Amino acid sequence: QVQLVESGGGLVQAGGSLRLACPGSGRAFTHYNMAWFRQPPGKGREFVAEIVFSGGSTDSADAVKGRFTISRDNVKNMVWLQMNILKAKDTAVYYCAASWLDNAATDEYDYWGQGIRVTGYS
Repeated sequence: QVQLVESGGGLVQAGGSLRLACPGSGRAFTHYNMAWFRQPPGKGREFVAEIVFSGGSTDSADAVKGRFTISRDNVKNMVWLQMNILKAKDTAVYYCAASWLDNAATDEYDYWGQGIRVTGYS
């Protein structure tokens, strides 16, 4: 079992940066593919970025490509989301999630954090 707790959210002016962190407890952390999702106000949850268990491959949504970077450290049991050039439309609750599956759909993620709010303003 894996417990996930996001941190690093907050209020940031458009064009600014934030780094979200997600420490994972549990010895199986290194076996999970990890991802970040977000849920904008009044909308459904959407995929942001993912990284495979080894850290050797990543993918991200078109809306954040070139601005957001996902990374992990399996020694520290940590996953990060570096968010640069933030926009108001990036405002959302951001979630860290873990899955055994490759290319997992949203409902195939086994473990979720409680979410953390990021607010971008112009």
